[in-house]
Amino acid sequence: MADNHFEHPRLAAIYDTLDGDRSDLEVYADIAHQLGARQVLDVGCGTGTFALVLAERGLGMIGVDPAAGSLDVARAKPGADRVRWIHGDATSLPPMQVDLSTMTANAAQAIIEPSDWDGTLRGVHAALRPGGRLAFETRDPACRAWESWNRATSYRTTDIPGVGNVETWVELTDVDGPLVSFRSTFVFATDGEVLTSDSTLRFREREEVEAALFARGYVIDDVRDAPDRLGRELVFIARRPA
Repeated sequence: MADNHFEHPRLAAIYDTLDGDRSDLEVYADIAHQLGARQVLDVGCGTGTFALVLAERGLGMIGVDPAAGSLDVARAKPGADRVRWIHGDATSLPPMQVDLSTMTANAAQAIIEPSDWDGTLRGVHAALRPGGRLAFETRDPACRAWESWNRATSYRTTDIPGVGNVETWVELTDVDGPLVSFRSTFVFATDGEVLTSDSTLRFREREEVEAALFARGYVIDDVRDAPDRLGRELVFIARRPA
């Protein structure tokens, strides 16, 4: 099931505004360009921001996401007809052969069950052409990013055109080994409605990620720092052997 802030229509509609700067997506756009990718699968595409960036540049795009609310937002955007949108996840993809598959915005961490993670890697592997790549990012657990997930550091008010002021903040709710849970709160000033979304992420060690990729038949081409989050996040690029 998708988290409420991806699924609820009122929250999905304001996701892009609250998400702010998405210059981090240029990392993946550059990877697509460097690899000469023509067909790209974006797993966990959300509201379609990245899929539409690449579609605008002439790439064939497929976006898959379990949140129908987010896909409704994506389908309503200009240029959305250039993208094939799929409601679901990578464990049950239709037949395809793509040059590159991506998981941006730490989407990989939202796949918390080991069986689902293995199924995702298996599904993407099947969707890649021989020699195709998978690129995704994940936070380094050694940095303990969750220690700053509290109201004091995350509270803000955003004036959203057509919506009004929305107060938002995040609060850590639990840490259980590699699983970190938190609650996002949204307060709409126009009518006082308060909506919450509970999320859990899995923080994987580099060795765990590499072992899972090897087990599913990938070759790891590169593991690099995310350029906009040096020392805090790693970007993996893995290949389905030719």
